[in-house]
Amino acid sequence: MAVTERIRAELEAHPVVLYMKGTPEFPMCGYSQRAVEALRAAGATRLHTVNVMADPEIRAALPRYSNWPTFPQLFVQGELIGGADIIVELAEAGELARIVAEAQAA
Repeated sequence: MAVTERIRAELEAHPVVLYMKGTPEFPMCGYSQRAVEALRAAGATRLHTVNVMADPEIRAALPRYSNWPTFPQLFVQGELIGGADIIVELAEAGELARIVAEAQAA
């Protein structure tokens, strides 16, 4: 399966997907850690994460697929939301909880 097909399948299979460096338990950068913390605080119970450090093909292809150069990258219902700064801004505005709740209810 081509890497873009793998990405597409992952996004179709899970309502909330975070491509990050490391895992939620052991994030490998501060941005990924902040993203996970914001998502958990927003009530993301069905958060699916992909460790891009463990999958070089995904790490190389995802920025082209999403047109977003950095990690982490949050997708909700297959749509790119953004990186850590956007995730934190949405959380602070109270929007992230709504977005996550709607996605998990779908």
